Amino acid sequence: MTYWVYILASAPGGTLYVGVTNDLVRRVYEHREGLAESFTKRYHIKILVYFEAHDTITAALQREKNIKHWSREWKVDLIVAGNPEWRDIYDEIVR
Repeated sequence: MTYWVYILASAPGGTLYVGVTNDLVRRVYEHREGLAESFTKRYHIKILVYFEAHDTITAALQREKNIKHWSREWKVDLIVAGNPEWRDIYDEIVR
């Protein structure tokens, strides 16, 4: 099974959310549709700007924890390295 660490944004340069899941398409869809009362719903965080795959839940949870403890600047650098225009890459994962 593949586990995913992902970052959502409210807008380019906006509020960020870091999460982990074993079903990236479903989880991002849930965030986008506001299906759960959560931080992402409250702050309209719906743009998938970054994701990475891990082979184990342990590795994914550790990476999520590490990224959550990073400064905002480091998180932005991670996003910009792979997605300099902060495009919503959700459509790329649902194809």
